[in-house]
Amino acid sequence: MTALADILRKQITTTGPLTLAQYMSACLLHPKHGYYITQDAFGVDGDFTTAPEISQMFGEVVGLCIAQAWMDQGAPERFALVELGPGRGTLIADVMRATLQVPGFHTAATFHLVEASPRMRDLQGAALPAHTPVWHDTAESLPDDVPIFVIANEFFDALPIRQFQRDAKGWREVMVGLSGSGALQRGLSDAAPIDALQHRLNNTKPGALIETCAHGTAVVDALARRIATQGGMALIIDYGGWRSDGDTFQAVRAHRSVDPFAEPGRADLTAHVDFEALAHAATLAGCEASQLTPQGVFLERLGITPRAQGLAKGLRGSSLDAHVSAHRRLTHPDEMGSLFKVLGLYPGNESPPPGLDP
Repeated sequence: MTALADILRKQITTTGPLTLAQYMSACLLHPKHGYYITQDAFGVDGDFTTAPEISQMFGEVVGLCIAQAWMDQGAPERFALVELGPGRGTLIADVMRATLQVPGFHTAATFHLVEASPRMRDLQGAALPAHTPVWHDTAESLPDDVPIFVIANEFFDALPIRQFQRDAKGWREVMVGLSGSGALQRGLSDAAPIDALQHRLNNTKPGALIETCAHGTAVVDALARRIATQGGMALIIDYGGWRSDGDTFQAVRAHRSVDPFAEPGRADLTAHVDFEALAHAATLAGCEASQLTPQGVFLERLGITPRAQGLAKGLRGSSLDAHVSAHRRLTHPDEMGSLFKVLGLYPGNESPPPGLDP
């Protein structure tokens, strides 16, 4: 067990079981023992590897997508380039390198990073020595007077979720409580009708489990309101599907699935993204949402294969093998190409971002 496990046991003993969202928030962001405060999460030596860490090609084509969208909207003289959850800063650094030759792009851009962890902010600053990012704790404090062009790569999957299981009398919420021996474990609340889930009665049966992410829809609302009124766009790139269906809550440590309740604070906790809920939140805020597009299709439309072929000409041996493997991992349907999806948000008077055309 961990120090955070002791804290959570005492809290549950005092105030009762936690929602899964409360548990995830504590595990990931506890100010002393949270995962993103204490662990080196990224890369081969961490717990997981994101697309920007796999190959520079990912950030390059995403950067050119954003630059093209900026030009399509008239190349505004000032805009905010935003990344949500920037990790070690690898993606935004690749974006800036790829757009260096786009006339006026760097001059017009200011950099805004939504990051709650002081430790991660230090890493991001080191990755952007030529720039001066402005950090934000939440999307609500992003600029509201200029267009915003946003990247959210594997951000929404780490936001706290709640789980609900349907039965004949309503919905029972998945809670985190204690076993007879004091170990953390899942349980279920008493059944009750939940107005916000009435629409799911039409497409579920008793026993079905669904997940909701109020934090995710709130973030999209903040982005979409700005995009609808100020211009800009957002790329949401993550794993998940169009509608929540089943238990997707998981913990990963050292690139392996582990028990999410065994060592709170020492494993990454995630869940699949419900893109339908995000698209609905965007449209309610006055923004348009693109068709949900597999990551592999999106990257191919943006020209990742010609870029890969160009880079391959200077490689030999194991370096070439690693390069070919990275391209496959990002695009192939059996790897990240189908599991990961891309949703674009954009103003109603504009076309979808490049790569997300209907």
